[in-house]
Amino acid sequence: MTDASHARISEIVNGNDVVLFMKGTPLFPQCGFSSKACAILDHCNVEFASFDVLQDPEIRQGIKSFSDWPTIPQLYVKGEFIGGSDIMMEMFEAGELQDLLAEKGLA
Repeated sequence: MTDASHARISEIVNGNDVVLFMKGTPLFPQCGFSSKACAILDHCNVEFASFDVLQDPEIRQGIKSFSDWPTIPQLYVKGEFIGGSDIMMEMFEAGELQDLLAEKGLA
């Protein structure tokens, strides 16, 4: 990953309280995992920014090394990497995601 792409990712992550790096957009997700991640966040009634990695191959590759996580989507809350759609689902079902968002003053 280049320094420039690392800086851009860092700016996106730190510039938004909740950001989802995904394939497609919340209105038109381009994969089932991204769709599931959006649905979970919608269910938590939290506003979130999204970044369509399909529009930017450099970010698509860079985000994987930025988080040291191999798959997309990726959720960040207040600059902290939370995980992908499976982790989001586990946290949501356990009530942990809602608690985290409430703790951060986001839900």
